[in-house]
Amino acid sequence: MRSDTLLSVRDLRVGFDGVDVVRGLSFDVLAGEVLALVGESGAGKSLTARALLGMVPRGATVSGRVLLNGSPITPADWGRRVALVPQDALSALSPVHRVGDQLALALRSVRGLTGKDARRRAEAALEEVGIPAVKARAFPHEFSGGMRQRAVLAMALVNGPDLVVADEPTTALDPETQETVLALLRERCSATGASLVLVTHALDVVRAHADRMAVVYAGALAEYGPVERVLARPLAPYTAGLLASLPSGDAVPRTRLSVLAGRPPAPGEPAAGCAFAPRCVHATDRCHAERPAPRPLAGRTVACHHAVLETV
Repeated sequence: MRSDTLLSVRDLRVGFDGVDVVRGLSFDVLAGEVLALVGESGAGKSLTARALLGMVPRGATVSGRVLLNGSPITPADWGRRVALVPQDALSALSPVHRVGDQLALALRSVRGLTGKDARRRAEAALEEVGIPAVKARAFPHEFSGGMRQRAVLAMALVNGPDLVVADEPTTALDPETQETVLALLRERCSATGASLVLVTHALDVVRAHADRMAVVYAGALAEYGPVERVLARPLAPYTAGLLASLPSGDAVPRTRLSVLAGRPPAPGEPAAGCAFAPRCVHATDRCHAERPAPRPLAGRTVACHHAVLETV
């Protein structure tokens, strides 16, 4: 583990009724970096993100080790050392309280600020994300979708956490607003020194905003490393398949996009072997019988018995 590691995750497992949905994930988040958790819908990204913060649904079983600066994360750390930016900003904000009052409450709860000091800091936090201070007296329904999302960013960052987890934070926004919010999220994390775990299925977002990426399939790690290396030369067949399914952006575009045949397995379905083997054109008998362990290769980590070295 590097000396600048902020978050250390080892063999993280999250299960329901004896079935693991997150299956032994291990990765690090360095101080000040953006790590993207990437994969198809149902890969276990959001559950992983919430497990990092100890916010798993009732009935879930969690094992493994998650350490922030060497110590476990507890509910007392929420808003103080760690913060969550959820998918749905409207549901994250109370509809019956003014936005400024909600930020002031967060400041009172964590920092102990009261009265004018809390209100001034709440207004400043809104201005830092591009919302005029006068809007602190507005209710969430009076904000546009983009403004609500920026208000949630302000609430997540107002107490200066070390780690921010953003779970598909721009799902309901139009593309232009998405880019504005994501750029603002990274800028504010950089300004405060916070590290960011960004959950997304959009590789264009990863390319533009992340430093490293962890590609997750069926709750397990497929590939993990610096964004520029993974996207330029994917080693895991699953990563290569995701990239091949995107428009190339070249002057002469592909006439047809590649499609990943098949579907991800249901939780508990991959009893043995590589979970991606039924969809992988490189799969052998070994792949169906033996689950590959993550191993270092070409400056990153990959879980594949015979990693694909060709570029996409």
